[in-house]
Amino acid sequence: MRLALVRASVVLGITGVVLCSPSMLTAQKVGKKSASAHRKPTYLLQQMRTLRYQLKPQYMGVHPRVYFTDAELKVLRTRAHGVDKVWWQRQLASLRVLKGPPPAPPAQARRNQNTVGLAIAEAAFAYRIQGTPRILALTKEYMNAACSYPVWGYTYDKPNVDLAAGHLLYGVAVGYDLLYHDLTPPERARYRACIAFHGHLVYEFFRPRPGHKWTFSQNHTFIPIAGLGVAAYAVYGEVPEAAQWAALARAIYKRVLETYSQDGYYYEGVEYWIFATPWLIHYLDALKHAAGVDLFNQSGLRKADLYMAYSMTPGGQLPFDFGDVYEGAITRAHQGSPYRRSHPNGHFRTNYNLLYDLAAQFHSPQIQGVADWLRSLGQTSQEPWWTLAWRDPNLPSEPMTRLKPWHWFHDHDVVFWRSGWGPSATAIAFRCGPPEGHSATGLIPRLPAWRRSEGHNHPDINSFIIWAHDAYLTGNSGYAGVPRSISANTLLVDGKGQGHTGGHDAWKGFPYTLLNKVRIVKAVLTSSGFDIEGEAAGAYDPSLGLTEYQRELKMTSPGQIVVEDHIASTRPDTYSEVLHADRGIIERRPDDFTLEGYGGALQADLKQPRNVSESIEKNMVVGPGKPGSVQKGTLEQRGMRVVVSTKHPVTSAEFLWKLSF
Repeated sequence: MRLALVRASVVLGITGVVLCSPSMLTAQKVGKKSASAHRKPTYLLQQMRTLRYQLKPQYMGVHPRVYFTDAELKVLRTRAHGVDKVWWQRQLASLRVLKGPPPAPPAQARRNQNTVGLAIAEAAFAYRIQGTPRILALTKEYMNAACSYPVWGYTYDKPNVDLAAGHLLYGVAVGYDLLYHDLTPPERARYRACIAFHGHLVYEFFRPRPGHKWTFSQNHTFIPIAGLGVAAYAVYGEVPEAAQWAALARAIYKRVLETYSQDGYYYEGVEYWIFATPWLIHYLDALKHAAGVDLFNQSGLRKADLYMAYSMTPGGQLPFDFGDVYEGAITRAHQGSPYRRSHPNGHFRTNYNLLYDLAAQFHSPQIQGVADWLRSLGQTSQEPWWTLAWRDPNLPSEPMTRLKPWHWFHDHDVVFWRSGWGPSATAIAFRCGPPEGHSATGLIPRLPAWRRSEGHNHPDINSFIIWAHDAYLTGNSGYAGVPRSISANTLLVDGKGQGHTGGHDAWKGFPYTLLNKVRIVKAVLTSSGFDIEGEAAGAYDPSLGLTEYQRELKMTSPGQIVVEDHIASTRPDTYSEVLHADRGIIERRPDDFTLEGYGGALQADLKQPRNVSESIEKNMVVGPGKPGSVQKGTLEQRGMRVVVSTKHPVTSAEFLWKLSF
């Protein structure tokens, strides 16, 4: 009863929070400190007053309007029943709403509610293309289920204001907008009230308030705010508070885009690019279509195709896993729940199709070509229906052979090299850059309301990954609840890794000015090989006294890589280097190891120093715990690792590895 009263109060605008029109934003009250906030407006409040976000006048009282008009749907309907008919019929057959009823309340299983939100948007669009009564009925069933959930998200972690809230706001709002004229007045009122109630909760959580900081570059901010922005335009002019939602989403996204990647590289890793980037696109699409504000012209979005092209291992069925990416060796063995989630029916779900939207926005045959290439590899998308709207069939598709098979992401200092774009190519990845790129160094003092949140970025600086013979030969360990440097091919100093260990965010509180000193100092990339050099001393706690950690990774001939490290400190330390293997490690003779992968092997011969301690051990990783307690996961074995250490503390050391495959 209390929940119903609150819902009704929000719709009627009679809560203690001002539900105002755009013209009333200057008088907005923001919590208990509203008086001081009015005298000295917060950044977000200033932006809400000045940035353009208003719904286009011609769309007032009109539905649909968020992403499509009736005229635009007519064009898409012609394509779906014409040139794209075969493809479209496959999409119809796989609609989520056809696979069974929605999860019953409280729907607390992991990502259950996220899927409901995506299912609603998908089915509502399918109905508008097909006009099938059964699809309409099932869409309403899913919308009713969403509105019946007592909490959007997890009851134990940020209820009503996190990722699921963003997904469900998006889904119900798209359903409401597209189906508006197919809903009865009571149905419209119910869904509008549902959107109003949950939009209000998200708005209140993220609204302007003095002294608060926002994680602008983190998906837990821009996903729920994307949902809020989409919902705002679905009920703009119908829910009094919707204008405020639109203004807040516009203000927050100004900072989201400022803190987004400058070179296209995504700092949280491929898994989170797949999960999070579609929400940037969903918000920007809605803002452009509904409000006429085009924010697509961002350097990182123009280069997003490069990230996805180079982050794929040859054959395109696995990614290079810097950061929180699946379960390392477990995933590469095609086992574990993350593999089943990421590879439904054996096909890698990368959400590559959003590149079609970027290709159309930038009129780029290169981006179109990368998307077509990923599609040709059998990759799939979580929302395949968007391909019909996103892909411009008149835009040429540039072949991958026009794109060099190597790239240096200069801002994040990550290098990818491969011998070609074919499935049997040799490929490597090398990372030696700060978590959110060098550009963040200048942004941090300029954006005092930005709180860094880099838990998905690992302390794996100066680490490398090698792929050859259709297999991961050595590399990282996947998503970790507590990421540690020992889980990557890098250096330990007196047993300690990079950043601050112990929690999910290894970089929390670590001075970014030190991290900015981490960099790739040389990268010579040619068709015959590579010579890359990184300096990573700045990634280690200053108390360790490390002054130099220079690593050179060089291909001396096909199938031969030399790794040469120069290490120095202001105090005697024990230095340890780590190499990983997916299946097993065999010591053939002292200092000479065979690293076995799933389909190939790497010979690792330590040339110097000779007098070392060696340990071959299980690669134990703290897996991610449940949301809100991600650092409290259980230990999991993900392959094996060999750790070689200087026998005595020294002030300097040189390691020289010869790797053969």
